[in-house]
Amino acid sequence: MQNILVIGCGLLGSSLVRKIHKRKIAKNIYVFEKSKKYLSQIKQLKLPCKIIRKFDQTVSKCDLIILCTPMSEYKNIINKLNRNLSLENLVTDIGSSKIESQKIIKKFLTKKTNWVSGHPIAGSEVSGPSNGLDTMFNNKWCVLIKEKDTKIKQLHKLKKFWKKIGSKVVIMNSEKHDKIFSITSHLPHLVAYNLVKSAQDFEKKQKFDLIKYSAGGLRDFSRIAASNEIMWRDIFFNNRNNISRAIDLFIKNLLDFKSDIMKKNEKRLVYKLINSKKVRSKIIQLKQDTSKPDFGRN
Repeated sequence: MQNILVIGCGLLGSSLVRKIHKRKIAKNIYVFEKSKKYLSQIKQLKLPCKIIRKFDQTVSKCDLIILCTPMSEYKNIINKLNRNLSLENLVTDIGSSKIESQKIIKKFLTKKTNWVSGHPIAGSEVSGPSNGLDTMFNNKWCVLIKEKDTKIKQLHKLKKFWKKIGSKVVIMNSEKHDKIFSITSHLPHLVAYNLVKSAQDFEKKQKFDLIKYSAGGLRDFSRIAASNEIMWRDIFFNNRNNISRAIDLFIKNLLDFKSDIMKKNEKRLVYKLINSKKVRSKIIQLKQDTSKPDFGRN
């Protein structure tokens, strides 16, 4: 590729810039970022990119355009990009929910432009260019979305890009994607936010200095709950139907746990606890994590 444009240079956007440069995937890396704070960080870090202030002719000569912004900004960005897009461009994103964002793209993106949606399974609770890493996507899954109207040539082009970035690529449709991640990602974050809120409510009601005594469980959940609020607002809204069903399932299982505890049903409770450990073993077996103890200090 000659030219790549990254729109939004936060944690993931800046990580892409670093890796594209390191692997020499493109001759020129352009960045559009509207945050003055992030622009200042980009300059201080001397990230290997050229900052553009508006969507002009530079857009038309970019082989790949990557949206690394909250999904609520897609409509506005697409409308501004449209006047300079052509058949030579491939536009993609890194959003965490797909059904609703695909609707926006299909409605507003000019028909002459190639679009293939993506979702790299990578990130952190911290944000901003200063936290980006060129290793962010190494050996992580990247989901590419294939719909009925997806152009196979462009899908393969994007697949090749993510493999060069260091990711493992899997292809699925929007519906399957949103169902899977409502359980594996969206629900855990929602639980984390609510557990932290419960701790805050308990602290206020009991007038205990609760946070001082946070054990590993609360500490680890607080890390997840420190994630970017705008990004997670968009995810919760965009995948609301699947998340709602995931919440219903979680509430059912939570009430079952409560019943087993109150009735001191040892057999059922111990079975659930042992069975849950199997998921951790499988995650390690699949090399999604290591068995090395992590006390939250890394």
